[in-house]
Amino acid sequence: MTTHDLTKALTALAPEQHKFAIKGIQRGIEREALRIQPNGTISQQPHPKGVGCALTNGHITTDFSESLLEFITPVSGSAEETLNQLHDLQKFTLSQMGDELLWPISMPCFIEHQDDIALAQFGDSNIGRMKTLYREGLKNRYGSMMQAIAGVHFNISFPTTFWQSLQTIKGDTGPLQDFISSGYLGLIRNFKRELWLISYLFGASPALCNSFLQGRSTDLPFKKLGKGTLYLETGTALRLGNLGYTNSAQSSLKVMYNSLEEYIAGLKAAINSPSDIYGQLADYRDAQPKQLNKNVLQIENEFYSPIRPKRNANSGETPTDALLRGGIEYIEIRALDVNPFTATGIDIEQIHFLDVFLTYCLLKDSPTMDWDSQQRSTENLDTVVSDGRAVQVMLNRSGEACSLATWGSDIFSQLNHVAAYMDEAYGVSYYSETITRLSQWVADPELTYSGRYVKQLKESGLDNGHFALALARNYQQSHVDTPYHVYSDSYLKQQAEQSFVAEQTLKAADNVTFNAFLDAYFNAN
Repeated sequence: MTTHDLTKALTALAPEQHKFAIKGIQRGIEREALRIQPNGTISQQPHPKGVGCALTNGHITTDFSESLLEFITPVSGSAEETLNQLHDLQKFTLSQMGDELLWPISMPCFIEHQDDIALAQFGDSNIGRMKTLYREGLKNRYGSMMQAIAGVHFNISFPTTFWQSLQTIKGDTGPLQDFISSGYLGLIRNFKRELWLISYLFGASPALCNSFLQGRSTDLPFKKLGKGTLYLETGTALRLGNLGYTNSAQSSLKVMYNSLEEYIAGLKAAINSPSDIYGQLADYRDAQPKQLNKNVLQIENEFYSPIRPKRNANSGETPTDALLRGGIEYIEIRALDVNPFTATGIDIEQIHFLDVFLTYCLLKDSPTMDWDSQQRSTENLDTVVSDGRAVQVMLNRSGEACSLATWGSDIFSQLNHVAAYMDEAYGVSYYSETITRLSQWVADPELTYSGRYVKQLKESGLDNGHFALALARNYQQSHVDTPYHVYSDSYLKQQAEQSFVAEQTLKAADNVTFNAFLDAYFNAN
């Protein structure tokens, strides 16, 4: 889409009846963080009892492993409130962890063997056992080390008023929810095309401890630092590359984003197709199961994607069934590394940028993407992951070679227009200020998170693990020194206590065996 086309869309939004329609963006954040011992090794302690039950506490839970915490903020229209809630959840959890710390970066360290990574335990209710067996399957399919990687998920939805304005401007007379779902899918396609920019700006995992490789060979151009640090001189986000949260076994899955029906059909095919690779592993019907089932994906959540269309599901409803029932409600961005330069793992500047970037992805024209186009976007991401800060790095832009600097500058010139519209609507100046500041990072890769991280790592003279451990200690002290912003210690303790009651209620409601429970679950899907 040309700048002229985007300007045309923004011009149509300028009149009084549409000018403020964008006000009311809703957000939520899920931040993962490994619990570590004071010496940096992964915690062997169970989930801290003081924070409640991992199965039923909606704000403090675990991800893959018992030591990989996940902090989940409620939906809010205020970015500041969301970050304050995240701060409070982490402050409270640290107070319940004894002398343990939160690992402040995405890539794990100080893990001698993947057996040190204990699977998350969710109790002995049927749903709790299902969650743990699912993780057993992930371990046996991909190894636990990959599952110890932490990230930040950013959820966003645009207000109904904005969708109504856009529908009016475009002269669309169909059902509003169909228009919304189609619009979100257009956003997703544009996000995938320019996902490389997120990795370039905010990728913060250019280094890792060589223990992470567990003897695996890699063709990445690693340099060595200190006793056991490997880093990419011009790389950005190992978490998003082939060593991280990707899965070569899923590379053949043709999940497409041109219509909701096409997306759901692609995922449904994967969760119902027997796997050639995992078929030999025992599933829930065996006495000693190693996975939920023998399909390409055990459940939909196993599909690794940097962005997902979402709808809040009803009890017992799968993500795709929720989408089938009500259409797309919000978008989940899964491409963010933990930001090592802030105690919360994400900062206000990133949120402001994402607000503008995702609005831009929504407003600009979004042609359908065939499989080759999706593959091109993956190749561009791989290039930036391993070499994004190199001089004159080249990307594939619609089939033609284009330098990252040129493409990045083009994007930022369009983001400026979107930011100006959003500033006007919200009565602020921070959107334009953020875009102006981050636009400088395109010309100067050292300003990016990965550029700053490598520079600080070298200057510190420390191994990656010890560098991150020093950050963890600083952030732990910062949480101790900073008061609660939104919640209180007593409120979060009350939530923890209620979660144990909720778990007992769930367990008491079980009226079938575990196998019968899973039979019913998979037959329904």
